[in-house]
Order: sequence, then structure tokens, then C-alpha cells
Amino acid sequence: MSRLYQDYLKKISPALVKEFKLENLMAAPKVVKLVINVGLKEAAQKKDLIDQVSQEIALITGQKPIPTKAKKSIAGFKLIKGAVIGLKVTLRKKKMYAFLDRLFNLVLPQVKDFKGLSRKSFDGQGNYTIGLEEQLVFPELDYAQIKEIRGLEMTIVTDTQSDEKAMKLLELMGARFEKE
Repeated sequence: MSRLYQDYLKKISPALVKEFKLENLMAAPKVVKLVINVGLKEAAQKKDLIDQVSQEIALITGQKPIPTKAKKSIAGFKLIKGAVIGLKVTLRKKKMYAFLDRLFNLVLPQVKDFKGLSRKSFDGQGNYTIGLEEQLVFPELDYAQIKEIRGLEMTIVTDTQSDEKAMKLLELMGARFEKE
């Protein structure tokens, strides 16, 4: 069991129940899943790019990503229906909590000029999206093996419908938000 999940069960969940005056521990907000997306717009021209980025994402997450394909053709973007245009990974339970622990405590503090996560990245339904400009901040990757710097997007999905509750949950989990 990951350290963050143990903290959630013993400290975070009871604190949320107390703060929001919920009826029981099962009503406390929780993280349901974490979705990591990488866009590969030039994948049609570079055939080995999908395999290379797939290996990088697998190293970062501990899980093999699945390809996302174009739903329709768009001539202006040289896009063909069914072509791979990205990769995504959905983490749940143990892997999700281990990844969030590493993200909040190791990765984000290494980001250049990190002053905290934006408070505006909530979607109104209690979900939070983080965008990173480069994958090199993850300690699992070897700088010598990386051929191209690539951004990625992480969406933290919670079971609450309130941005306020989701923000408090993430703060208690270790996320550092910008000062108001």
C-alpha cells in the first residue's frame, strides 16, 4: 500500500469529513483515476516516434499506454482517419496513488520556476488538469535517451462535483497551489 493511500485513509479522509461536515468516511471526496495524455501530431511522418514515446510513458507511469486515433480525416492538417495522434494511460488505485505521491513530492518541485499549481485548472466538476511542458522532470527518464522534448497532460478525476472539495483533497494530498 502506498504512503499516500495510507495517509488518505488515516488522516486526509477524516479531515475532509470533519471540514465539510459529511455523514461518514465513505462520503469523503476521493481520487477516482488519473489520465495521462501525450499528443503526437507528427506521428504520421515519423514511424518510430510512437514506440519511443510509448516506452517513455511506460517508464514514467509503470503501465503501457494505449494509442488514440483520429476520428475523422482533415486535409488541412494532413490527418487521416484512424491514424495514431496520441497516447494515453489511465491509472487507478495503487499505481495512481504511487504516481500522485511522486508527482506532488518529486516532480513538480523540480519544474523550473514552479510557484504552485494554478487554481483555475478545475473544470467545474471537481476534476483537475495539469500540463507539463517537458517530460524530463520525471526522474525515471534518462536524459541521454530522450531525442525530443515533449509535453504531457494529466487529469486528476475525483468523485466530487465541487471544485472546492477537490482542491482541499489535493491540498491535503500534497499538491501545492499558487498563493492567492
